[in-house]
Amino acid sequence: MLSAAQAGDAVAAHRLGRLYAQRGDRSAARHWWERAAGAGNIDSAYNLGIWHEKHGSLDEAITWYELAAGAGDAEGALNLAGLLLEQRGDVLAARQWFETAAGAGSRPAARRLALLCEDIGDGVAARDWHHRAASAGDLASAHDLAFLSYASGEEVQARAWWEYAARGGHADAAYYLGRLLHACRDPEGAEALYRLAAKVDHPGAASQLGRLALARRDLRTARAWFERAAHLGRVEDQRMAGFVCVELEDPRAASHWFGRAAAGGDAEAAYNFGLLLIAEHNDLNGGEHWLRQAAGCGHQGAAAELETLRSVLGGGTADAGPAGSGAQGASLTGSGARGAGPHGAPVAAQTGEPAAPLWDRPVEPELVARAELAVAAAGRRGGTPLRLSDLTEILGTWDLLTRRLREPVDVAAWLTERSGLHAGAVEHLGAVRMTLLRPGTAPWPTPGEVEHVLATSRSLRKRLGVT
Repeated sequence: MLSAAQAGDAVAAHRLGRLYAQRGDRSAARHWWERAAGAGNIDSAYNLGIWHEKHGSLDEAITWYELAAGAGDAEGALNLAGLLLEQRGDVLAARQWFETAAGAGSRPAARRLALLCEDIGDGVAARDWHHRAASAGDLASAHDLAFLSYASGEEVQARAWWEYAARGGHADAAYYLGRLLHACRDPEGAEALYRLAAKVDHPGAASQLGRLALARRDLRTARAWFERAAHLGRVEDQRMAGFVCVELEDPRAASHWFGRAAAGGDAEAAYNFGLLLIAEHNDLNGGEHWLRQAAGCGHQGAAAELETLRSVLGGGTADAGPAGSGAQGASLTGSGARGAGPHGAPVAAQTGEPAAPLWDRPVEPELVARAELAVAAAGRRGGTPLRLSDLTEILGTWDLLTRRLREPVDVAAWLTERSGLHAGAVEHLGAVRMTLLRPGTAPWPTPGEVEHVLATSRSLRKRLGVT
């Protein structure tokens, strides 16, 4: 092989370079690949691109990748596009080389191109390239294409792409298809998909399975699913595990889960943890501390219990001390909680700003599913960050205030007349609600819009006497 390579055999030189690379002799590998590439071996040009990307210079890597890509090497074009995009920020050139690679049959290039088109706002091209990648078996692009279809109001296409990806083993696709079925009032179909996603420990799927079991009053199954999700770090499910443990008359486990969720900043868990510390451990200091944390987040029940506790203590305020110390610390240690700390303390309590009343009313499962789909769809690729609790409160408020209306009526006009609020504010709330329930009718709301309609929702509830 050496003699052939020295005589100018490009294939022999390429193989010799690969042999030296396997032995760890980078310099010799580079030497023989350069000789092979100079003699027209495209694989050696590609290898030199990789070599310089790892051990040499960016400019040299680009030069060799360009040589390989220009000769029709799809992987060379893909790597070249990636370097131009990530290292030089040259979007136009990167797009051209991604297109070259994708046109040569590179599925990863088609996906990268789809994501690039999303980022620069070319939605039509993004969907086209996602479609090409997904049709070639890229499950991530199928999942993304489902979200793009959902955001455009094309639920049939969204369902088809999520189903395709879910059948291929994409856990997120199975989960969000389950959420779509749940939003369409098909909890049985949703449950089958949640189980599919839960096989690979999808925390959201475990949570939903817990809620479905709880709705059937299968408390032991609900506990198992909630604890599974809780162990995966979901604060909300730590709280739900606590509730189920209370139902199962296991106060020790309930304290453990409420304590963990409270330490994670969950106001409802802090409220229940405070009550348990008082009722089960006679820990007034610890109980007052967590009730105060919950009240600082706007939990009205906690505020009422706190006043009652203070009256029992003679009108003073018990010295709870720092989290993890004294009587409180002993109780928290026994419950498995990690103390309040900066992450457990609510923002309102830290800044001194009054918190909005906590929304604690049950909301129809299909509305929660729509809210979650909107949060996920709007937040893709660095999009609009929306909070599930805010969207749930918006949808839940409208449903709560209008569910008893029997005859066909202009709901916005009725709410305006009954509440005395400005018609424009109520109509804006109705428009945002419709966007969440029927995607594609308007762009996803901005955080500012959500804040505005949240204020309208709370004003409506207050004026109509629904707290």
